[in-house]
Amino acid sequence: MKNVYNFNAGPSALPKAVLERAQSQLLDFKGTGMSVMELSHRSKEYEEVHQNAIDLLKELYRIPENYQVLFLQGGASLQFSMFPLQYLKEGTVGNYILTGSWSEKAIKEAKMIGETKVAASSKENNYKSIPNFTDLQFNDNDAYVHLTSNNTIYGTQWTEYPEISHAPLIADMSSDILSRPVDIEKFGLIYAGAQKNLGPSGVTVAIVRDDLLSENVDHVPTMLRYQMHAETNSLYHTPPTFSIYMLNEVLTWVKEQGGVEEIEKRNIEKAKLIYDAIDESNGFYTGHAEKESRSLMNITFNLPSDELNKQFLSKAKELGFVGLNGHRSVGGCRASTYNAVPLEACIALRNYMDSFRKNR
Repeated sequence: MKNVYNFNAGPSALPKAVLERAQSQLLDFKGTGMSVMELSHRSKEYEEVHQNAIDLLKELYRIPENYQVLFLQGGASLQFSMFPLQYLKEGTVGNYILTGSWSEKAIKEAKMIGETKVAASSKENNYKSIPNFTDLQFNDNDAYVHLTSNNTIYGTQWTEYPEISHAPLIADMSSDILSRPVDIEKFGLIYAGAQKNLGPSGVTVAIVRDDLLSENVDHVPTMLRYQMHAETNSLYHTPPTFSIYMLNEVLTWVKEQGGVEEIEKRNIEKAKLIYDAIDESNGFYTGHAEKESRSLMNITFNLPSDELNKQFLSKAKELGFVGLNGHRSVGGCRASTYNAVPLEACIALRNYMDSFRKNR
């Protein structure tokens, strides 16, 4: 089997142990004689998987009792309109902190539903940084304040979150959920597509505070109501059963590794290897993100010329590195070091970066 170093931005690497466990159960899940993909979502065997995934996420993230964990579909992109439909009402404002393409897409969807404002933006410096707390502008009639916790394209990440008391803080954590501990109580709603740190694509996780589930949402189509999914334990309709099964296996793996705290230590170690290769290159590699805003999940950098970028990426591909191309908005290179990317892959990339630079 071909051995590769998977740095894809998403869908991304899954833990090898999880893939092997899934492979061993693919044809016969726990003596049922069926694949988990063939089980009824109303069956005892599947409901056990479903509930265990919810319970594990609550345990690993220390989610308080007054929050519900929901399994949804449509990716984080559907969330861009799902929460404004419920909370952005006449006379209120959806307030957005813009830190990259995904927050831009989020506010674009909200503008179709109601009034929006920009609390702060780092667009003027090509999203190289996260805005300072002192630059955030709030309004008395904010329905919510929205941020994107990690920016896959630009390689920036919030290291701390603002304290918001006048409105719910809503976060798109698609690309760094479960990569480090989070104080859940700072947020009214957290949502994340699974395909970076939680499992394969196909399921979206939402963590919703109970008070936001008590609002009158009679004007919202049934399938777009958090309330309905909470009342039915995310079983109102057929859920993406295989994706949730895989999510459960990934959460089990995180627990086996020592939990989110241990995962964070590993992520810091992995990212440091690559950032050190950039910082110690005497300008040969230039990081896109400002140092205080650097992401632990997506490391973006350029070489001195487009030609060298192409040479670096071409040789990397030959050596088994996958997914290092930067997004067209930034160009250059991007290494996505999500939870399942092993330390060995980051060591190999660091060594390749050093070798390529010295042999120019």
